[in-house]
Amino acid sequence: MRIHPRLRRLASVGSRFLIVGAISTLIEIGVFNLLVYALGVDVVWGKIIASLVALINAYIGNREWTFRHRDRRGRVNELVLFGLTNAACTGLGALLLWAGVQAVGAVLERPAGPFAVNIVNLASIAIVVLVRFALYHWLVFRVSGAKR
Repeated sequence: MRIHPRLRRLASVGSRFLIVGAISTLIEIGVFNLLVYALGVDVVWGKIIASLVALINAYIGNREWTFRHRDRRGRVNELVLFGLTNAACTGLGALLLWAGVQAVGAVLERPAGPFAVNIVNLASIAIVVLVRFALYHWLVFRVSGAKR
């Protein structure tokens, strides 16, 4: 069975994106738990700060490895799009975390514990990963018009 070249390229880019994302996720989860459970920061602020810390790894990994073959239309333009995309994704992740923690608390009729909060956090990360890949692929690190 022959795989279509576009599908093969998408799978290659997608797998590199997932590797960079896995490393960024480990950074995000570690910083999140440090902030929330060691330093007592609110879960939403912990989520936002941890996401921003992980974005440093995400930008470097995605620009220099995942999407290195893509158009480099200017670092400032790319950074602005990356920043806006990730501000939206960070906001979405924080909203999903807040809603999930509230829902778990309502179901349990008590505040969600660390295990439940981390499960909700992982679910929010999974949803945001899909949104982030689509935005990186078609907006931030897009193929130049001549290569399409």
